Amino acid sequence: MAINQNHPFEDLDGVKCAVVEKNVSPNRMSFLKELLESNGYTVITVASAPLKQMATDETATEPPASFSVGVTDVMFNATNAVFGRLLRTAKGQVVTLDYWQQKSSIADDATPYFSTKN
Repeated sequence: MAINQNHPFEDLDGVKCAVVEKNVSPNRMSFLKELLESNGYTVITVASAPLKQMATDETATEPPASFSVGVTDVMFNATNAVFGRLLRTAKGQVVTLDYWQQKSSIADDATPYFSTKN
């Protein structure tokens, strides 16, 4: 159990992990996995349980719609990692909030996050 909701952790695939994000799309899962692994973290991804599981044969063959992403370092906190400038892109740039949220494909560290227009 987490001390507070800002630092959740749980067992993912039988391994105690700090939860990075839950219920993410396959595209987001692959982005996070690639980014975190390039920063030296061991990433665990598991398919999220569907909200309502139908007992039909066709839903059993569908790929999972969402995933939970975690890292084995239970001290990891995504907010601290982004705003503490602890993560780097594959090109060595500091990961910015817009890059983390996939609003920008370039990590522009020269522009402060609070001055960007959404």
